[in-house]
Amino acid sequence: MKRHIPNFITLLNLFCGCLAVIFAVKNQLEIAAFFVFLGIFFDFFDGFAARILKVQSELGLQLDSLADMVTSGVVPGIFMYQLFNRSLQITENVNDGHSWSDVFHWFQTEVSFLPLFGLIVTLASAYRLAKFNIDENQTSSFIGLPTPANTLLIISLPLILMYQGSEMIDAIILNKWFLIGFTILCSYLLNANIPLFALKFKDWSFKNNMTKYIFLIACVLLLVFLHFLAVPIIILLYVLISLFKK
Repeated sequence: MKRHIPNFITLLNLFCGCLAVIFAVKNQLEIAAFFVFLGIFFDFFDGFAARILKVQSELGLQLDSLADMVTSGVVPGIFMYQLFNRSLQITENVNDGHSWSDVFHWFQTEVSFLPLFGLIVTLASAYRLAKFNIDENQTSSFIGLPTPANTLLIISLPLILMYQGSEMIDAIILNKWFLIGFTILCSYLLNANIPLFALKFKDWSFKNNMTKYIFLIACVLLLVFLHFLAVPIIILLYVLISLFKK
């Protein structure tokens, strides 16, 4: 019976990802973000449960990646799509003379070209997860930014706009060139040959997990003082600590 517990937790991650997709497509990004957070929570604890119960399996590994593809692959791509759409609305209002909002008709539906660029994140996530499944060197660490971390980075943008937005922040985040560069950066980091430490604990001693504890403490402090603005800083800190540790 206990061997099914981690897989059930993984399926909860997938269920949350499906709900996040529904709300993200409806442009209800705040609700979608809630289910993404919940899904990533389950994603962390399914592996933890498997290690504690000593029921790790190849099925669990494959199921975990399939669930991640939805929660941390499809959803962030839709988030970027919606952010590009918001950027186009601003562009149309100021009428800057460019054809960023050009549309094509597909099955009697108008689709803008530029927002589709955001779906590159989904493609990059799929490629990263496929590589992860066949790479035996990523058992205790990661090569490239994990998809859940990349997803947290992306969904932080609309949350910053909602809760900590200002004229300057809104102008930066909803700038089409920023979003294009941000999409390229996220897609690159997912598949970059950069070794990053994993938040997996074989024991709870401070000596053997000093880097992880320091990072988690820093995360808590940043979130308390900066709220959603802390998320991009945390991801940057994660990469820098990993490089420094190496």
